[in-house]
Amino acid sequence: MAISFPNVSRSYDRRQHGVRFWGHDDACEVSFLVEDEALSRIDRTAPQTEDGFLIAFDGNRERIMAAARKAYSRRGSGFYILAASSF
Repeated sequence: MAISFPNVSRSYDRRQHGVRFWGHDDACEVSFLVEDEALSRIDRTAPQTEDGFLIAFDGNRERIMAAARKAYSRRGSGFYILAASSF
């Protein structure tokens, strides 16, 4: 089974400057973080604030999930950072 994203939860991580979200591969939970810079490039109209980054994430969820699927590897670390270069 490939990575899926049944949980629409996401949260802003101030310490790591990005939006966190989670995927599942069978019973394994996989963590992802989309960096602020990536979200700013994806949605140039969103304010560069916590709320603005969450809005940018929500408005571009499918594009972000596609990048997460591409970055994911079953033999990976279980945590993936999506930078601007991921898009």
